[in-house]
Amino acid sequence: MQVSEKETLTPSPTSFLNDKTASIFVAGDRGLVGSAIVRKLRSLGFHNLLLRSHAELDLTRQSAVDDFFSRHRPLYVILAAAKVGGIHANNTYPAEFIAINLQIQTNVIDAAHRHGTRKLVFLGSSCIYPKFAPQPIPETALLTGPLEPTNEWYAIAKIAGIKMCQAYRLQYNWDAISLMPTNLYGPNDNFHPENSHVLPALMRRFHEAKVAGAKEVVVWGTGSALREFLHVDDLADAVVFLMEEYSGLEHVNVGSGSEVSIKELAELVKEVVGFEGNLVWDTTKPDGTPRKLMDNSKLAGLGWVPKVPLREGLADTYKWYGEYLKQ
Repeated sequence: MQVSEKETLTPSPTSFLNDKTASIFVAGDRGLVGSAIVRKLRSLGFHNLLLRSHAELDLTRQSAVDDFFSRHRPLYVILAAAKVGGIHANNTYPAEFIAINLQIQTNVIDAAHRHGTRKLVFLGSSCIYPKFAPQPIPETALLTGPLEPTNEWYAIAKIAGIKMCQAYRLQYNWDAISLMPTNLYGPNDNFHPENSHVLPALMRRFHEAKVAGAKEVVVWGTGSALREFLHVDDLADAVVFLMEEYSGLEHVNVGSGSEVSIKELAELVKEVVGFEGNLVWDTTKPDGTPRKLMDNSKLAGLGWVPKVPLREGLADTYKWYGEYLKQ
């Protein structure tokens, strides 16, 4: 059965926002993304949330996932669970990154369809795009060139998730959509000294330097590389918006639409943390990709824009990090 793009852009006839008693399975609710989505749903009055830790439900086990869906039959599913990590982790554990992510999404997507889920949202990553994709990166850049080698295992799994949602829509006319977020940050981020991404890594280093009374913090590169950041609460807001407004074959980019240099970001983090020493750039180290910006025109055209300014979001994240350290 062929489904045209025009047909698949029609919003679902049943309002998600008006169904506050609906059962919603948020897979990965303990993580950065999942926890933000839970906060958003609860703030809107949704109270029938199905939440399971990894110990309670191992999403890589097909029988366990099938049993869960058979028992609870969630009306909506938000698939935010994934094995994630930085460059070091991706390079060290490529088999785990492709196998675990394929297992999770295949089990959940298939079980959701078979057990009557009305709508599913699959969350991916901007790393699905080719290494040398045009900037800003449009949704149409998918599968137009080779991937970044350092995270291709994770990227291929996420691409498979997009295609699985599309296949189930085409064959079964089932409402499964895919969203591709840009670089995210916020409460529940990963501040691990080796496996964290650039923003939490900077925040941790400035905080530790402040506590130690250090005179300087050294950061790799020239600071000229440009990056896009989105507060995770904005992503959660976009997820709810698209659950209500979008039912399409093509995946949707979710970003802030603006970029900041690593130098500007480091200065902002330094200010928010309150580190009064010097910021030193080690220009012998690489900058990485010069620019990575998502084209968010499709989402903007649907009527959604981000609400959290970067400085405000950084202050919110640092406040959470301070509370986390006290635990």
